[in-house]
Amino acid sequence: MKIYASKIITAGFLCRSALLIGIIFIFFNPGSADSAPIPLPSFQIGVEDATGPEEVSTVLQIVALLTILSIAPAILILTTSFTRIVIIFHFLRQAIGTQSTPPNQVLAGLALFITFFIMSPIWNAVYQDALRPYMDEEISYRKAFEEAQVPVRKFMLNNTREADLALFVKVSKAERPKTKDDISMLALIPAFVISELKTAFIIGFVLYIPFLIIDMVVASVLLSMGMMMLPPVMISLPFKLILFVLVDGWNLVVGSIISSFKVF
Repeated sequence: MKIYASKIITAGFLCRSALLIGIIFIFFNPGSADSAPIPLPSFQIGVEDATGPEEVSTVLQIVALLTILSIAPAILILTTSFTRIVIIFHFLRQAIGTQSTPPNQVLAGLALFITFFIMSPIWNAVYQDALRPYMDEEISYRKAFEEAQVPVRKFMLNNTREADLALFVKVSKAERPKTKDDISMLALIPAFVISELKTAFIIGFVLYIPFLIIDMVVASVLLSMGMMMLPPVMISLPFKLILFVLVDGWNLVVGSIISSFKVF
């Protein structure tokens, strides 16, 4: 019986192999079959002579646009309110002690939409003053880029500390700017980022205080009762959650974050 089954398996394998060889033979020898040959796409990459400077300028604009799109996430994080918001949310989660609840995807998504809400006046100004005139061919791309920087620079300057700006201006060894318009974006963006980090850490410290007090009280009560083997976090977590819910914590935190920004 085993020999018979082995012969059946071997015969089936040979049939499949012959069928596969036939298909490969037909594919590489289309003339041997009645069907038309299968067309294969061809790709060509080359460099041709430009008929005018306009074509070169268009290519350079496309390359610049693709470069900007590739670094768009970094621009969104470093020139908007996203950095401060997401760091505060992570501090809040650590203070409550829920570890991975809410998950990172929820916190990042909420921070992103709050960023859209806060930055909407700035982006509307960019659209009205730069993007729409450029799309209507009223201004050049250079002028559009300059106009787009104005509201973004104003937002970053309003939320950047002078000490942080002075640090990067001093390190760059550039001339002391006489006005805010003389500050370069290369110095403004990192100064804005470290200012956001400092503000986020300060707010995170303030959020930690009430939850830290609850942890200390629970730990002291358990120690006085002789329950040293019971983790204090297991007892304090429900109290921290009920406190956060009773005071409408998410409303207070998000409202405080939005009001902490100086948009215009």
